[in-house]
Parts: sequence; C-alpha cells; structure tokens
Amino acid sequence: MVLRLALGRSHPQPCRLKAVYKMTTITSSRGHTEVVSARRTELRDVSDIISLFSHFTEDVFGKIDVMHLLEKSNLSLILCNEKNEVIAHAAFLDYPNWNITDQSDWESFLHKNYLNNKCTPLNTLFMHLFVAKEEYAAGCSQEIIRRVFIAIPELQFILLFIPADENLEPGLESVFEKMITASGSAVDINFTLLVSPRHRYHPQLHVRKARLEDYNDLMPIWMRQNETLKETYSEYFLADIIEHQDEENQAVVCEAGDTAVGFMSLCSQVDVSLFHACFDLGPFHGLCKPHPEDVLKASQEPSIPEGEDKSNQTSQEAESISSQNVEHISDQDAAVQKGEAITISHTELLLDYITYKDFKASASPLLETEEKDTFHPVYRGASNAVCIRLFCIDEKYETRSLDFLHYVFKLFPDKDFCIILVPHHVPEFCLIRSFVRVVPYFTTQLGHELYVFHRAGLLKSFNVRRATTNDIPGVKMLIKTLSLNESILNDLKIFTLAHRDPDGTPVQAFIAEVLDQIVGISVIRDEMDIEYIRSHYNIEDFIHFNHHQQEEHGRLYHFALNPIFHHYTKHFLKEILRLAHKSSLYYPIYPQYEEGKFQNPCAHSLTSALHYMVPVRPRRQIVYPLEELGINAPSEQVSKDQLSYSLNHINRKLITESKTSINSRIVVVGASDVGISFLETLVFCPHLKFNNLTLISIHGLPGKDLPASKHRRFLINSHCFNDEDYAQMSLCSWVNIVVGKMIGINRTAKYVVISKQRKVPYDYLVLCMGQKYQVLSPTGADVSKLPTNRDVLSEWPQRYTGKVPSNHFTLNDDQDCLKAMHWLEENIVNSEGNVIVYGNTIDIYTTVETLLSLGINGSRIHLVQPPLSSNVTCLNNSEIESAVQEALSEAGVSVYYDSILAQWSKGDDPDLITCAAFTTNTKPFKLQCSAFFSFAYRTVDYETFKAINDACLVFDGRLVIDTEFHTNDVSIRAAGSLTKYSRKYYADECTHSNFNSKEIGFELATSMLNLFDPTLKPFSKPPEGMDSLIPMYKGCKIKGGILPRGCNYLHISKPEIPIHLDIELALSDHGMEIITGKARHGNYFRMHINKYSMVDSITCFSKTPFPVSNYICLYGQHERLLNDLHYRWNEGQITDLYSYFREPWSMAIYHDRFIDLKKELRQILLSEQVRKMTSKCILLFGQFVSVVHFGFFPHPSPKALCFCLAISFGKPEQILYLAGGFHQVQHIVWFHFFGIFLDLSVEPFTKLLCFPAQHFCITHAV
Repeated sequence: MVLRLALGRSHPQPCRLKAVYKMTTITSSRGHTEVVSARRTELRDVSDIISLFSHFTEDVFGKIDVMHLLEKSNLSLILCNEKNEVIAHAAFLDYPNWNITDQSDWESFLHKNYLNNKCTPLNTLFMHLFVAKEEYAAGCSQEIIRRVFIAIPELQFILLFIPADENLEPGLESVFEKMITASGSAVDINFTLLVSPRHRYHPQLHVRKARLEDYNDLMPIWMRQNETLKETYSEYFLADIIEHQDEENQAVVCEAGDTAVGFMSLCSQVDVSLFHACFDLGPFHGLCKPHPEDVLKASQEPSIPEGEDKSNQTSQEAESISSQNVEHISDQDAAVQKGEAITISHTELLLDYITYKDFKASASPLLETEEKDTFHPVYRGASNAVCIRLFCIDEKYETRSLDFLHYVFKLFPDKDFCIILVPHHVPEFCLIRSFVRVVPYFTTQLGHELYVFHRAGLLKSFNVRRATTNDIPGVKMLIKTLSLNESILNDLKIFTLAHRDPDGTPVQAFIAEVLDQIVGISVIRDEMDIEYIRSHYNIEDFIHFNHHQQEEHGRLYHFALNPIFHHYTKHFLKEILRLAHKSSLYYPIYPQYEEGKFQNPCAHSLTSALHYMVPVRPRRQIVYPLEELGINAPSEQVSKDQLSYSLNHINRKLITESKTSINSRIVVVGASDVGISFLETLVFCPHLKFNNLTLISIHGLPGKDLPASKHRRFLINSHCFNDEDYAQMSLCSWVNIVVGKMIGINRTAKYVVISKQRKVPYDYLVLCMGQKYQVLSPTGADVSKLPTNRDVLSEWPQRYTGKVPSNHFTLNDDQDCLKAMHWLEENIVNSEGNVIVYGNTIDIYTTVETLLSLGINGSRIHLVQPPLSSNVTCLNNSEIESAVQEALSEAGVSVYYDSILAQWSKGDDPDLITCAAFTTNTKPFKLQCSAFFSFAYRTVDYETFKAINDACLVFDGRLVIDTEFHTNDVSIRAAGSLTKYSRKYYADECTHSNFNSKEIGFELATSMLNLFDPTLKPFSKPPEGMDSLIPMYKGCKIKGGILPRGCNYLHISKPEIPIHLDIELALSDHGMEIITGKARHGNYFRMHINKYSMVDSITCFSKTPFPVSNYICLYGQHERLLNDLHYRWNEGQITDLYSYFREPWSMAIYHDRFIDLKKELRQILLSEQVRKMTSKCILLFGQFVSVVHFGFFPHPSPKALCFCLAISFGKPEQILYLAGGFHQVQHIVWFHFFGIFLDLSVEPFTKLLCFPAQHFCITHAV
C-alpha cells in the first residue's frame, strides 16, 4: 500500500444526499433471514464489492473496474445487513454494457434488432454489475431491482446484455426475461438481451372514484399522517368528502390489488384572485382561461421601490432593470397527444422564473426610487385550474403518486392546471416533485407554497436529440421573448455550421421535443479550463478526476426548457451527458459590477437547470512568490488571473440524486460577516435546496463594487470575505434580496416590518445586524465657561436625535464609504477647509490615510481622540503606535487626545457643520470644520433596538441569546456583535465580538441545519451541567488595512477578551516573541508563540504589500511545522520573517488541504503498524549512535548498516529505515519535515524522533 504525500485528496468526499432506504427482510437459499437496508454506493465500499466477485461475475459482466464504474454510473445501490456489512451491490447506467453499440445510438439499435421494444432513454437503464453473497443472491437481486424502480418513477425497464454462450448468475435468473430479436438480427449470435419490467415489482397504480367502502382501507393511512392534518380534520372527514361528491368536488383513490392505498380530494372551484395577490402567476396566465380583456402589461414600466424583492419580479417589472432577469417563452401552438385528452394550452409560460434569483447586484440608486404600486396583470377569464384539497398515500407507493393525475385530468377535461397548496413547514413529498413551485411575492403572508402542474406534463414522448439546421425556426419561436435569444441563436448556428467556436472549442447543441414540437434547447462547449477548475474549486467533493478524461468535461452555456416539462430537467441533462459523451457539466455564474452589464465576454445566459446542479465551494488559493519559486512556480493554467465566478456542477451520479427542498421562510436581517457566512453555509449544502432564503439589508448584498475600489480603504478589513469570495458564492442566485431597514417585528403574525411599512413574513428570523457607528450627540457644554471633561463625562456618550448635518459621516459599510468619498471629491478635495476625524478605534487611522490618499493636505486633517474606555488601545502595540504617530506628524496631521465633543455650530447653511468645539482635561478648543467623520460611538442602532424592544425580546445592552443562538422566541435567532449571552452564564465580557464572525455564522447555520437536514443524526442531550457553559470558538480574529504612511497593517490573534500587550508580556506563561524589522522602517513582523509552541498571534506593519491569506494559514500551527522556527531563530538564521515565509518550503503550509493532510498523517501514525515500526527505528537509531560516536558495537545488524548508509549517503533531510536485509526493501519510513535540512548530529535526530506525531509524513512502499 502506498500512502500519498501529495497535498491532495486521495478520493472525493461524498456529498451527503439522502440515500438511505427503509429496511426489509430477505431469505437465503438455506432458509436464513437477513434484515437489509439499501443505500447509495460510496467509494469506501469498493473493497467490499470486490470481495463479492465470483467466477460468474467476469463471465456475465466482463472485466470491471469497480472504482471507474461507480464514478460513471447513474445509479449504484448497496444492500447492507444490520451489522453494516455489504451483502449485495448493483450498478446501472443509461447505455448498454459490453459496448454493444455507441452510447448515443442504443435506442435505434434496439428498435432495429428487437421486437415489441418500448424502451426509450426516459424509461430505461442498463445493469452493468451485480454481485452478492451467494446464498442471498436471489433475494438481493429482487430487492435491488425493486428499489431501483421505486427510486426512479419514470423507469419502466432494466436491461442487461450477456454473452450468448453464458448463463446468468443463479440470483438473476428469476429477475430477467429474454427479449425477442427481430428477424435478420445478427446481434443474437454474440449477445443475449434480458429485460426486467416494472410491472413485476412496482406497477402503476389503478385510479378510480372513491367509494364509501374505501374508508376502512384509507383510515390507517390517514392516521399515519402528520399531526397538523389530523388536528385540522375530524376522524370522519374522509367519509364526508367521499359521500358528498358532485361535479365540482371529486374524490379519487388509487389501489394496489383490491386495496385502496391512496386518496385525493379535488375541487374545481378555485379562487384564483387570492393567488394573484400572493404569487407571480404571470407565467401561467393567472391560472385563468385567456380572455380578450386581459391586461397583461402595464401602460409604462414601473420602477422598483425600496424594499422590493428584486429576485422575484415578473417579466414586465424585470425588463426595466436587467436584461438578465426573468424570461418568458410563449407556447402558441397546441400540441395534442392522440388517444389521450392532453393538450398544451395557449398560455404564456415562464422559462426560468423559479431558478433565477437576482443575478445582478443591487444598486444604491434603487434605494432612492420613488415608491409606486407594483403592477399585477389583470385576468378576466374563467378559472383554468383544479385544486387538490387533500392528499394522502401509503408510503410504500409514494413514488407512484403521479398516477393520480392521469385520472384527474380526465375528470376535469376543461382544466389545464392542477394546483396544490402546501404549508411551508411540510417537507416536499413525491407528488409535488413533478409540480412547478410558483414564486411567491416576498410580502405574501399566505403561509403556504403553491405548486402547479400542467396536463401536458404527463406526456412521455419527451425526446432529446442533437440540433440540426432545420431546428433553427422552431428554436427561434421558442426563445423569441428571451432577452438572450440572439446569443442562443448565434451559438446554435455556430454548432450547425462548424461544430466549433472561432477559437476552436468544440460546441454541441441539443433539442428537446415533444410530439415533434421543440420545447427545449441547450448548448454546451468542451470545458477547456478543467485544471483551473480543479485547482480553484472543490470539485473533488463530487467527482474522482482520475476516472474522467479531459474531453468528458463540458461547460453548459444555454439551457432553456418550457416549464410545462420542468420535471424533465434532470432527464434533459442526463441525455445531454449521454449524447455528448460527457461525464460532467459545469455552469459558471459571473458577477456583475455594473447594472445590466457583464464584465466578462464569456458570461452567458442563465439556466433553468440551476437548482438541479450543486454549487461547488471555492478553494483557498496560495499567493505564490513567483520570483522566488522560479521554475517550481505553478503552471500558468493554474495561476492565471481571470474573473472569479461561482461554479455549479452536475454529473452522472448526481442526476439520480434528489435534493431535499426546504420551503421554510428563513429571513436574515443584516448583511454582516455573520449573516453572509450563515447564508453561505446553507447555500453550499449540496443535498438541500432552500427555496425561501431572504436577506434584508440596507444596501443589499456586499461585494458589488469594482475590485480594489479606493473607498474601501476608509474602514478596517475583517478579511472574512473579499470580492473574490462574493463572486464565487453568488448568493444573489439563491437568496431573495430585500433592500430596506428593519423597523419592527410582529412575533405573533411572524413578519418583519421594513422601511415604508412593508412586511416580510418569516418562519425563522435570524438577526445579524451587528453594532454600528452612531451619530454622537455633543454634550452641549458651554466652552466659554472653560469646562473640562470631568464636568461632562457623566452625560457622555449619547445618541444624537436631531437632523444629521450633510457633512457629518458615520461609515459602517462600503456604500457609506462610497457616498462619503464622492462628497469629499465634490466638496473638499479641491477646496479649503478642515476635516475632523473623531474617535479612538482603528478606523480613524485608515480614514486619515484614505483622506491623505485623496489629495487632502495633512494640515487640513484634525484627528481628535476621545478618552479611552479601557487601557487597551486599538493597535495595542507601542512600536506600531509610535510609527503611526510619527507618520501623522510627518504628514502634518494635528492630533488631539482625551477630547469630548461639546458643540458643533452651523453657519449660513443650517445643514452643515462649520465649527466643532471639544472639552479636554484642561481647557476646551475649537476647530473649523468642513467635514466631520465620527467613529466615537458604536452601539446597536436605535431603530434596531426599538424593533427588538417593542417585540418584547430580552435586551440587556445587547440582544440576549443562549448558547444555541436562541432569543426568548424559539423562532428568532441572533448572532454577532448585536448579541450577548444571558447573565445566567456569568460571561458578560465574552461576546461574539471577541470571536471570528465567519465561524460564528457557520456555527449558527449548523445549529439550524438540525431542523432541516434529514441526513443529520439528532444531537444527544449534553451531560448535566454542560448546557450552562458557553461555546468556545477557535477561529482567529483578523483586522487589516492601510495606516498612515501607506503601511499595510495586519493583526491576527486568538479569540479572547482583549488585554494590554504589556500585561500579556509580563505573564509567566506568555511564551516567546519573534520580531524582525522596525515599525518606523515599514518592515515590522511580530509573531507570538505560546507556551504550547503554537502560533498565537501575528502582527505585520509593512510598506510593501504582503500575502494576507498566506499569513492567516500560519495561525495555530506548531512552530516546528514552520521549518523549526524556534531553533532557527535562536541560531540567528532568521533576520526577516517576510522573506522567511516566502521560501518554497512554506507553500505546503499555505495549501488549503494541509490541515486534512495533518489529520490523515496523525491517524496513520497512531495506527498499531506504524507504532511497531517506530519502535524498531528507535532501536536501530541507538545502534547507529553507538557506531558513529563511540566506535564500538562490533557486530551491527544488516538493518543497522542500511540505516547508517542511508544517513551517510542519502539526503540529509531523509532518514531511511530499510528492513529485510540488503536485497529486499520491505518498508521505508520517511520522516520529511517539509524542507528542513537536519544537521548530522545527535541532538537534531533526537529532536526529530521526539516530534509530535502530526509533524511527520510517512510513506509505506512495497
């Protein structure tokens, strides 16, 4: 066995999709019984699967590479017993085994060579492998086949090719039957085709009208439903429904055999006007029949008011904002399926209303738009829908729920739509997975989700094929109302003419058609940047790259499908993969930094398949010192600079996986680092789909400005997220953005009131607003009477309640900074007048530096600092403070200490501050003022406090929470600097402000996932007394920015209550400091190593920019991992830490998977085998020391001699232990310390052997 030393994953981590099925009992050939459960196959099962191979396996299925098969299969199932032992496995693909024919052409091959063939790509899979324990083979084969038919409702046939001269394994003989070949077919000479039809295992259910005698069959099913259903309706409600049927109210049942196993109550009288007010029904013509007096468009385009949910606009509203928003497709020609009463109506249908969230970034001008009533279409036609009032079905037959609808549309031939209302908290069940979820208006308080199904969705003649030139008119008709119709048509013409882009990239286009009518179009290209994707995204969470060829990766450029056939989206994708000979598809979403415009020409149309793909987490990148690395630098393919994007992915395995839809309305207030981290965690759950995530923020999502914008330098940076992170998350694709400010909470009705009295309903409310700089009220002291701070301190600080002057600025986010910078450029930069910066946080220094960089002379800048509230300064480092003060002095900036704002006076313009007066410990002073920046008062915003207080949430200086983020309302959670722990924990000083905001957001999301994620095991109750302890977080606190003199500042520290640095240095267990450079020279680097030899804090102050993301990786590392840092420092080998951490050895530390490597190596070293080897190595080392240093040990063993030779002639950084004599190397133990070259002396070797286990890399080679 060879354990890799490379800093990569040996196998992809499986995405945790819901894959475990209920247990059943099978009987062996000897009469023994075994309780088994089925689940999706994982890579860890490979060895168990191989152990089940028999002599029949290769004869029937050929030579099988199990790992490769699992990677390429559409569906693989495992049967496990109660001991979790694998007893059977089967793998299924969408093309024949044995390479009978090309995978894209098997349908015509079957029709040509076999009679009575009804197999289509929609209803057929091929078995490529089946293995089982011999005695359980028969029972396992039947159980797996049954499970496959249950898992894929559309599946009708499972086929298997076997060599004509071979017999089936005994376990499969009872499952398959032989298909009859056509006359003249030559295929029967070499292979036999076997089929296993659905009707044997999980047949289609018979549906009929309900009768009173069905009541006894239905009651057990009814009683197993959720408590809400049982509480709403009485015990005899079913009997009443069945008895009182009429033309408008019908009840139907489905039966298996002669037993009713499901029930559905229907009503054709639907109050669609209620739905018009709550849902965007424009795509479905309001669920009404077309009428000549329908009003479908506004007389003029309405503007988008403040607080509007920009992600769910109708087409009429959206077109005024962005060409990339919601798009429609009109189906003008009726399509009729012969023999069935199924027609496609003449209704306008939305192409991608549900999967498109707001792709553009919010823009501040939207906030200032005058509010107008949102236009809603007016429909005057009769109702065109039938409503499912009640539905229940036996769990065993749940996947056959769609069988009801064939009968439903026969009962109501004049209705085109079937609708169902589902409470938000009810998990999505099988029936509505074939329905289309209607996008609700963000203010709707109906409390239900609306799902719609069109009768044409029952058509099974859904065919996917390559596009041809003849398809262009049909595609043009399909996409004529799409904003990107020209782009799609151009790409389609490129395919039909040359099959390649102008740059030579292969292009493929595919058409989806029903009854010869085009209903879908997709264009893909070969993915040419696969190495870039692999190095920048965690794509290996989903695929194993070694089993995918370069040409098997494709990029999805366009995907448009009529929503009538929305439930065929996955099949469309599956067919694209099969016909294009691809195994994976990628879909990037590029950011928009300008309204309505992409910044990259490669950006392309949105896809209505987005929700069926999985978002891929980006990987943290190393900032490479390319000059120092030279020829060892990474390839340009990996390190090239290109616009960041969010990556979405789908592959063959994921096609048959179902995401769990979460309809609960989760409303997050505040786009703080905590709130963004919370949303990021939910969005990147590959097995969950959150349909109702909403963010309420004053300025929308952050990260929408152009990278490296100058105004961002005003405030200190937490380094939780940067522009690249926001681009790679693309939260606007998944989250509804409501621009506004929370001013109230109604806990009873469960809604949030935002600006202009708009209401946003919630099921779970998450408050993450944080604390903000507030306008500080002058004390009002009369400076003519020469007051001192002692006279006014008792009344300071207080919030200012009057009208804020226009030249007074409190900066809390990028939009505030942008506004301030524009004002300064217009009013200050090219004029005279002073700028006062008031406060004592670190933001005062970054603001002063930004003012200087704007061209404002230092003599016009006055830095006024109020008295400190503690002995800990914002920089907490005397050397850096001295350097900053020196820089301010050189720039001519005036600095005032211990000053309290007493008055500000207004001149001719009452809206401007013209003079500000301050008191001090001695005498007051006045300053002329043209602009005033206040950083002196940071607390909870008053309107936020009022909303919290009026809602009767416990507020004690901050919002009070427990250790699980709960407030005193179970539906409301909170986190971040807004909060504090309840006094019962006796931890008033320990707040979320002391911890890493990104980690807090992650833990908050994790606590909420327990409510929604069916794959998570429920947490056991903590031991008695543990629930009174507050959680301890490990992530480091980071702050960075540009301070005066243009010096780049970074401080990384452990999460703790701040303590003065001098006091910390005086502690007996402080550890050690390593400092190089001087702050005044602009090359200062300080690293603190704690008593456990771990990096505890890092402080950098440099005129030259440095790789912040690299240095963050150093936090928490053992000093010996840093190339034996302590030893080298003591030996005087380190004079500059900046250059030291640019050396090639450090690149491993910065790798995003280095932590995984350490964990893996620790597990290896703690294994019994390695422990025994290490003991032998130490014994041999003792022999070596005797030979080298004492000159005796007359008869050293051959192993010891090999050991000595390895040290003498091998590389000094490697110690080899060669076991098994001179001729055969059995094991090599390689202690490699990431670039440390050890001296050949006893002490370094002893130190090496004493290193903690996690510091070794060990390879076993045979």
